[in-house]
Amino acid sequence: MSPVVTVRVAEDPAGREACFGVRKEVFVAEQGVPEDIEYDAHDADAVHLLAVAADGTPLGTARLLHGAAAAAKNGGDPAVGSLGRLAVLKRARGLGVGAALVRAVEEAARERGLTGVDLHAQTHALGFYERLGYEAYGPEFPDAGMPHRAMRRAL
Repeated sequence: MSPVVTVRVAEDPAGREACFGVRKEVFVAEQGVPEDIEYDAHDADAVHLLAVAADGTPLGTARLLHGAAAAAKNGGDPAVGSLGRLAVLKRARGLGVGAALVRAVEEAARERGLTGVDLHAQTHALGFYERLGYEAYGPEFPDAGMPHRAMRRAL
């Protein structure tokens, strides 16, 4: 990963808006996810992470759900967080931004006492998550019109 990329928790409104802007560019504009399903009620309580270049320009984002919100997505285990909405701008792909975001989500999960992280990966991204220690489980399923698989990593 380039040393000019940093990941931080987006705690203020400007940081969250930067996260939402990355998601809009990647999921809505690039992948065609309807905007009305890209943003949901979980955004209010999620931990949002933002990857930025040295000049502060947003490069990527991810979010961590925990507690009841995560349990609803991971089969009912409140001790396992849910990584979602991982998005890296096209110009920043291949620089290690995605991996840095995953590791930052895992650290945020550890800080909250969680024992694992679950996610729903687009099937084309399975290899990326496998290289980071995640294992797929269960059948393939559609989400926003794209095939996904559930994956998990113990912390």
